[in-house]
Amino acid sequence: MRKLMRILLCLIGPTSLMGCTPEPPLHLYDAQEATMDLPMIDMDLEVYWDYEMDFGVEYHWETEWYYGWDDMDIEMFGEIGYTTPSVFQVRRYYTGNIPGAQHTGVIVDSIHGTHYQGLYDFGYWDLLLWNDIETKDGVQSIIIDEDATLDSVTAYTNQTMRVARYQAPRYTHAFNAPEPLFAAYEDSIEINRNLDGFIFDEERGVWVRTLKMILKPITYIYLTQVILHNNRGRISSIDGTADLSGMARSTTLNTGRSGTDAVTVYFNANLKKNCKKDDELVDIIGGRLLTFGICGLQANNVSRSAKVDDPQHHYMDFTMQFNNGIDSTFVFDVTEQVKKRYKGGVLTVELDVDTIKIPTRSGGSGFDAVVKDFEDGGTHEFEM
Repeated sequence: MRKLMRILLCLIGPTSLMGCTPEPPLHLYDAQEATMDLPMIDMDLEVYWDYEMDFGVEYHWETEWYYGWDDMDIEMFGEIGYTTPSVFQVRRYYTGNIPGAQHTGVIVDSIHGTHYQGLYDFGYWDLLLWNDIETKDGVQSIIIDEDATLDSVTAYTNQTMRVARYQAPRYTHAFNAPEPLFAAYEDSIEINRNLDGFIFDEERGVWVRTLKMILKPITYIYLTQVILHNNRGRISSIDGTADLSGMARSTTLNTGRSGTDAVTVYFNANLKKNCKKDDELVDIIGGRLLTFGICGLQANNVSRSAKVDDPQHHYMDFTMQFNNGIDSTFVFDVTEQVKKRYKGGVLTVELDVDTIKIPTRSGGSGFDAVVKDFEDGGTHEFEM
């Protein structure tokens, strides 16, 4: 189930004009009014995370997500899934009589609501759309860079003050997580003098051509959880900060391909106590973040059950405080999970606290506990 964008290119004017050949410069103004109707975006995670996991088993994220999502989580992190944008940016590039030509000029517009009208010359057009970022505090992390050549638009974020060693020495600090970003791009849209592909709308008195563009997310939601077995209050709290390493620093809106520079992405987390997992009560450290995805990947174009080529290692870290007041940073290798969930999903680590020695001195980020999955027998490796 894919969300489609309908674009109505409407030639409006007296019918007598439709049978004659217009003279250059082909500015017919009202005769080239174009109306664009946008769909409501309701990206259900069960639909979007439609890839199959190993051995052809369908992926249903709710069955492995134990942290939950209540009003407090919404207040701290926002809605668990994608929300509907209300404002879009539009970039139109006219390439004359040459389809796919380099962009030499751009018409900049924005859409408030779901309808847009513009003027088109005869010839070929490329069209790019993306949503405006909307945040509660009005501050956004995503920076939109419209290339000087006009042939691509890039989104990226900047570094925070939080030190991160995974991508050092090139990047010594973690980067802000991006906000939800959707984009659609169509090139070589032809509007010719013969009105090929157009039909006449009697009700509105216009000639209409309908194109279909797929508006897709190009930032990907990850739901993170560290399930603490047998905690019994020994890990009493967390500092609310976390990192995920090895993710792309940027993405290109025209193609949906993420950049090749790997960075660490900073996000927030929370500790919930007495959560139910099967027949056991557990404590869970949970969080939600968005990323630009795996480096160099067009995640929306990867076929189902595909094995993703990703040379990066992905580590997830949380700073936990024990009931003696001492804190330690735990680092978990989630590389294989990220590869399988290349356009987002649940990242889970299960930790038996009975196997963790309570620290006697504060380690902060100097104490790294690299912990393997709980399912492999509870074998843990500690780097002190």
